[in-house]
Amino acid sequence: MSVHDDTSADARADAIKTWTVPALADAKRAGRKLAMLTAYDAVFARVFDRNGADLILVGDSLGMVVKGLGSTLPVSVDDIAYHTAAVARGLKRALLIADLPFQADATPERALDAATRLLQAGAQMVKLEGAGHKLETIRFLVEREIPVSGHLGLTPQSVLRLGGFKVQGREERAAAKLREDALAIAEAGASLLVLECVPSALAAAITAASPIPTIGIGAGPGCDGQVLVLHDMLGLDSGHRRPKFVKDFLAEGGSVAGAVRAYCDAVRSGAFPDAEHAYE
Repeated sequence: MSVHDDTSADARADAIKTWTVPALADAKRAGRKLAMLTAYDAVFARVFDRNGADLILVGDSLGMVVKGLGSTLPVSVDDIAYHTAAVARGLKRALLIADLPFQADATPERALDAATRLLQAGAQMVKLEGAGHKLETIRFLVEREIPVSGHLGLTPQSVLRLGGFKVQGREERAAAKLREDALAIAEAGASLLVLECVPSALAAAITAASPIPTIGIGAGPGCDGQVLVLHDMLGLDSGHRRPKFVKDFLAEGGSVAGAVRAYCDAVRSGAFPDAEHAYE
Protein backbone atom coordinates (compact mmCIF):
# COMPACT_ATOMS: atom_id res chain seq x y z
CA MET A 1 0.00 0.00 0.00
CA SER A 2 1.43 3.36 -1.01
CA VAL A 3 0.48 6.73 0.41
CA HIS A 4 2.13 8.60 -2.46
CA ASP A 5 -0.16 10.62 -4.70
CA ASP A 6 0.26 10.76 -8.44
CA THR A 7 1.54 13.63 -10.58
CA SER A 8 -1.97 14.97 -11.20
CA ALA A 9 -2.59 15.58 -7.52
CA ASP A 10 -1.23 19.12 -7.44
CA ALA A 11 -3.35 20.16 -10.40
CA ARG A 12 -6.39 18.57 -8.79
CA ALA A 13 -5.82 20.44 -5.53
CA ASP A 14 -5.06 23.73 -7.26
CA ALA A 15 -8.46 23.60 -8.97
CA ILE A 16 -10.24 23.61 -5.61
CA LYS A 17 -10.37 26.69 -3.40
CA THR A 18 -9.01 26.90 0.09
CA TRP A 19 -11.77 26.12 2.55
CA THR A 20 -12.90 28.60 5.20
CA VAL A 21 -15.74 28.53 7.70
CA PRO A 22 -17.95 30.90 5.62
CA ALA A 23 -17.32 28.71 2.56
CA LEU A 24 -19.20 25.85 4.25
CA ALA A 25 -22.44 27.83 4.14
CA ASP A 26 -21.72 28.74 0.51
CA ALA A 27 -21.36 25.06 -0.32
CA LYS A 28 -24.72 24.23 1.25
CA ARG A 29 -26.45 26.99 -0.69
CA ALA A 30 -24.81 25.80 -3.91
CA GLY A 31 -25.70 22.16 -3.27
CA ARG A 32 -22.03 21.11 -3.33
CA LYS A 33 -21.40 17.98 -1.27
CA LEU A 34 -18.57 18.17 1.26
CA ALA A 35 -16.04 15.34 1.56
CA MET A 36 -14.47 14.91 5.00
CA LEU A 37 -11.92 12.39 6.27
CA THR A 38 -10.15 11.90 9.57
CA ALA A 39 -6.37 12.18 9.75
CA TYR A 40 -3.87 11.92 12.56
CA ASP A 41 -0.49 12.73 10.99
CA ALA A 42 1.08 15.04 8.42
CA VAL A 43 1.65 12.44 5.68
CA PHE A 44 -1.93 11.25 5.39
CA ALA A 45 -3.15 14.83 5.80
CA ARG A 46 -1.00 15.93 2.86
CA VAL A 47 -2.27 13.14 0.60
CA PHE A 48 -5.90 13.81 1.56
CA ASP A 49 -5.47 17.54 1.07
CA ARG A 50 -3.88 17.18 -2.38
CA ASN A 51 -6.45 14.68 -3.63
CA GLY A 52 -9.69 16.46 -2.95
CA ALA A 53 -10.75 16.23 0.70
CA ASP A 54 -12.52 19.43 1.74
CA LEU A 55 -12.48 18.92 5.50
CA ILE A 56 -10.09 17.04 7.76
CA LEU A 57 -11.10 15.94 11.24
CA VAL A 58 -8.66 15.09 14.00
CA GLY A 59 -11.18 12.91 15.77
CA ASP A 60 -11.10 11.38 19.21
CA SER A 61 -11.50 8.22 17.15
CA LEU A 62 -7.70 8.23 17.40
CA GLY A 63 -8.18 6.52 20.76
CA MET A 64 -9.58 3.45 19.00
CA VAL A 65 -7.79 3.40 15.63
CA VAL A 66 -4.38 4.81 16.63
CA LYS A 67 -4.00 3.96 20.33
CA GLY A 68 -5.91 0.65 20.25
CA LEU A 69 -8.37 1.58 23.01
CA GLY A 70 -11.90 0.23 23.35
CA SER A 71 -13.58 3.65 23.25
CA THR A 72 -12.86 7.35 22.82
CA LEU A 73 -13.25 8.12 26.52
CA PRO A 74 -9.55 8.01 27.54
CA VAL A 75 -8.49 10.49 24.83
CA SER A 76 -7.11 13.73 26.27
CA VAL A 77 -6.77 17.30 25.06
CA ASP A 78 -3.01 16.67 24.91
CA ASP A 79 -3.64 13.79 22.48
CA ILE A 80 -5.85 15.88 20.20
CA ALA A 81 -3.51 18.87 20.32
CA TYR A 82 -0.49 16.73 19.40
CA HIS A 83 -2.20 15.16 16.39
CA THR A 84 -3.81 18.45 15.35
CA ALA A 85 -0.40 20.11 15.13
CA ALA A 86 0.93 17.22 13.05
CA VAL A 87 -2.03 17.23 10.66
CA ALA A 88 -1.94 21.01 10.27
CA ARG A 89 1.58 20.77 8.87
CA GLY A 90 0.29 18.65 6.00
CA LEU A 91 -2.59 20.89 4.91
CA LYS A 92 -2.81 23.78 2.45
CA ARG A 93 -6.47 23.94 1.39
CA ALA A 94 -8.67 21.66 3.52
CA LEU A 95 -10.38 23.05 6.63
CA LEU A 96 -9.09 21.44 9.82
CA ILE A 97 -11.50 20.47 12.62
CA ALA A 98 -10.45 19.06 15.99
CA ASP A 99 -12.57 17.14 18.49
CA LEU A 100 -13.06 18.31 22.04
CA PRO A 101 -12.49 15.01 23.87
CA PHE A 102 -14.51 13.54 26.72
CA GLN A 103 -15.28 16.12 29.44
CA ALA A 104 -13.10 18.79 27.84
CA ASP A 105 -16.39 20.64 27.24
CA ALA A 106 -17.97 19.85 30.62
CA THR A 107 -18.20 23.60 31.28
CA PRO A 108 -17.92 26.56 28.91
CA GLU A 109 -14.71 27.64 30.60
CA ARG A 110 -13.07 24.23 30.21
CA ALA A 111 -14.19 24.14 26.59
CA LEU A 112 -12.67 27.56 25.97
CA ASP A 113 -9.33 26.49 27.41
CA ALA A 114 -9.29 23.29 25.34
CA ALA A 115 -10.52 24.94 22.15
CA THR A 116 -7.93 27.70 22.46
CA ARG A 117 -5.18 25.08 22.62
CA LEU A 118 -6.54 23.26 19.58
CA LEU A 119 -6.85 26.43 17.48
CA GLN A 120 -3.34 27.42 18.49
CA ALA A 121 -2.21 23.96 17.34
CA GLY A 122 -3.67 24.64 13.89
CA ALA A 123 -7.37 23.75 13.96
CA GLN A 124 -9.90 26.13 12.39
CA MET A 125 -12.93 24.68 14.16
CA VAL A 126 -13.68 22.44 17.14
CA LYS A 127 -16.33 19.74 17.33
CA LEU A 128 -18.33 18.81 20.40
CA GLU A 129 -20.96 16.16 20.99
CA GLY A 130 -24.55 16.58 22.10
CA ALA A 131 -26.99 19.40 22.81
CA GLY A 132 -28.70 20.24 26.12
CA HIS A 133 -26.19 22.05 28.33
CA LYS A 134 -23.71 21.99 25.41
CA LEU A 135 -25.76 24.73 23.73
CA GLU A 136 -24.48 27.21 26.31
CA THR A 137 -20.94 26.04 25.53
CA ILE A 138 -21.45 26.49 21.80
CA ARG A 139 -22.70 30.05 22.32
CA PHE A 140 -19.83 30.76 24.73
CA LEU A 141 -17.22 29.59 22.21
CA VAL A 142 -18.75 31.30 19.18
CA GLU A 143 -19.01 34.59 21.06
CA ARG A 144 -15.25 34.27 21.62
CA GLU A 145 -14.46 33.77 17.93
CA ILE A 146 -14.12 29.96 18.01
CA PRO A 147 -15.99 28.18 15.19
CA VAL A 148 -17.91 25.11 16.33
CA SER A 149 -19.28 21.93 14.78
CA GLY A 150 -22.03 20.04 16.57
CA HIS A 151 -22.44 16.26 16.62
CA LEU A 152 -25.73 14.41 17.12
CA GLY A 153 -27.07 10.86 16.82
CA LEU A 154 -24.61 8.26 17.99
CA THR A 155 -22.25 10.31 20.15
CA PRO A 156 -19.31 8.00 21.03
CA GLN A 157 -18.53 9.89 24.25
CA SER A 158 -21.99 8.78 25.46
CA VAL A 159 -21.34 5.09 24.76
CA LEU A 160 -21.77 4.06 28.40
CA ARG A 161 -25.15 5.77 28.72
CA LEU A 162 -26.30 4.53 25.31
CA GLY A 163 -25.26 0.96 26.09
CA GLY A 164 -23.03 0.60 23.04
CA PHE A 165 -22.61 1.90 19.51
CA LYS A 166 -26.24 1.88 18.33
CA VAL A 167 -28.35 3.63 15.70
CA GLN A 168 -30.19 6.61 17.20
CA GLY A 169 -33.55 8.20 16.33
CA ARG A 170 -35.57 5.21 15.16
CA GLU A 171 -38.46 5.89 17.55
CA GLU A 172 -40.58 8.96 16.81
CA ARG A 173 -39.89 10.61 20.17
CA ALA A 174 -36.14 10.21 19.71
CA ALA A 175 -36.37 11.43 16.12
CA ALA A 176 -38.29 14.53 17.20
CA LYS A 177 -35.62 15.25 19.84
CA LEU A 178 -32.86 14.98 17.22
CA ARG A 179 -34.69 17.40 14.92
CA GLU A 180 -35.17 19.84 17.80
CA ASP A 181 -31.54 19.56 18.92
CA ALA A 182 -30.22 20.08 15.38
CA LEU A 183 -32.04 23.39 15.05
CA ALA A 184 -30.96 24.45 18.54
CA ILE A 185 -27.30 23.77 17.71
CA ALA A 186 -27.55 25.95 14.61
CA GLU A 187 -29.31 28.69 16.58
CA ALA A 188 -26.55 28.57 19.20
CA GLY A 189 -24.09 29.55 16.48
CA ALA A 190 -22.54 26.31 15.22
CA SER A 191 -21.34 26.35 11.61
CA LEU A 192 -21.53 22.59 10.93
CA LEU A 193 -23.33 19.52 12.25
CA VAL A 194 -22.22 15.88 12.14
CA LEU A 195 -25.02 13.29 12.14
CA GLU A 196 -23.84 9.80 13.10
CA CYS A 197 -25.79 6.55 12.79
CA VAL A 198 -29.29 7.91 12.28
CA PRO A 199 -31.90 6.66 9.79
CA SER A 200 -31.51 8.08 6.29
CA ALA A 201 -34.96 9.66 6.15
CA LEU A 202 -34.45 11.43 9.47
CA ALA A 203 -31.01 12.73 8.45
CA ALA A 204 -32.44 14.01 5.17
CA ALA A 205 -35.25 15.81 7.01
CA ILE A 206 -32.80 17.39 9.47
CA THR A 207 -30.58 18.48 6.57
CA ALA A 208 -33.48 20.06 4.70
CA ALA A 209 -34.47 22.06 7.79
CA SER A 210 -30.97 22.95 8.94
CA PRO A 211 -29.51 26.37 8.09
CA ILE A 212 -25.99 24.91 8.48
CA PRO A 213 -24.39 22.04 6.53
CA THR A 214 -24.73 18.50 7.83
CA ILE A 215 -22.04 15.84 7.54
CA GLY A 216 -23.23 12.25 7.69
CA ILE A 217 -21.54 9.10 8.90
CA GLY A 218 -23.97 6.24 8.74
CA ALA A 219 -26.72 8.80 8.09
CA GLY A 220 -27.54 8.14 4.44
CA PRO A 221 -27.10 10.16 1.27
CA GLY A 222 -29.34 13.10 2.18
CA CYS A 223 -26.72 15.00 4.19
CA ASP A 224 -24.71 17.91 2.82
CA GLY A 225 -21.52 15.85 3.04
CA GLN A 226 -19.96 12.68 4.40
CA VAL A 227 -17.10 11.69 6.70
CA LEU A 228 -15.23 8.43 7.19
CA VAL A 229 -12.39 7.43 9.48
CA LEU A 230 -9.31 7.02 7.30
CA HIS A 231 -8.76 3.39 8.39
CA ASP A 232 -12.34 2.54 7.37
CA MET A 233 -12.03 4.34 4.03
CA LEU A 234 -8.89 2.30 3.29
CA GLY A 235 -10.40 -1.01 4.41
CA LEU A 236 -7.90 -1.46 7.25
CA ASP A 237 -8.68 -3.71 10.22
CA SER A 238 -8.75 -1.47 13.27
CA GLY A 239 -9.57 -4.35 15.60
CA HIS A 240 -13.15 -3.17 16.05
CA ARG A 241 -16.44 -4.32 14.54
CA ARG A 242 -16.85 -3.03 11.00
CA PRO A 243 -19.89 -0.70 10.84
CA LYS A 244 -22.44 -1.02 8.06
CA PHE A 245 -21.65 2.45 6.71
CA VAL A 246 -17.98 1.65 5.99
CA LYS A 247 -16.72 1.13 2.44
CA ASP A 248 -13.24 0.11 1.30
CA PHE A 249 -12.24 2.69 -1.31
CA LEU A 250 -8.66 1.43 -1.53
CA ALA A 251 -9.93 -1.65 -3.36
CA GLU A 252 -11.14 0.48 -6.28
CA GLY A 253 -8.64 3.33 -5.97
CA GLY A 254 -5.50 1.20 -6.10
CA SER A 255 -3.48 3.56 -3.88
CA VAL A 256 -4.18 5.83 -0.93
CA ALA A 257 -4.34 8.83 -3.27
CA GLY A 258 -6.63 6.93 -5.62
CA ALA A 259 -8.84 5.87 -2.72
CA VAL A 260 -9.23 9.49 -1.61
CA ARG A 261 -10.17 10.56 -5.12
CA ALA A 262 -12.65 7.70 -5.42
CA TYR A 263 -14.19 8.56 -2.05
CA CYS A 264 -14.47 12.29 -2.77
CA ASP A 265 -15.94 11.67 -6.24
CA ALA A 266 -18.49 9.20 -4.83
CA VAL A 267 -19.55 11.64 -2.10
CA ARG A 268 -19.95 14.54 -4.53
CA SER A 269 -21.86 12.50 -7.10
CA GLY A 270 -24.16 11.03 -4.46
CA ALA A 271 -23.00 7.47 -5.23
CA PHE A 272 -21.84 7.05 -1.63
CA PRO A 273 -23.44 6.23 0.64
CA ASP A 274 -25.99 3.99 -1.07
CA ALA A 275 -28.68 1.83 0.57
CA GLU A 276 -26.09 -0.82 1.46
CA HIS A 277 -24.22 1.70 3.61
CA ALA A 278 -27.18 3.42 5.30
CA TYR A 279 -29.73 2.73 8.02
CA GLU A 280 -33.50 2.77 7.65
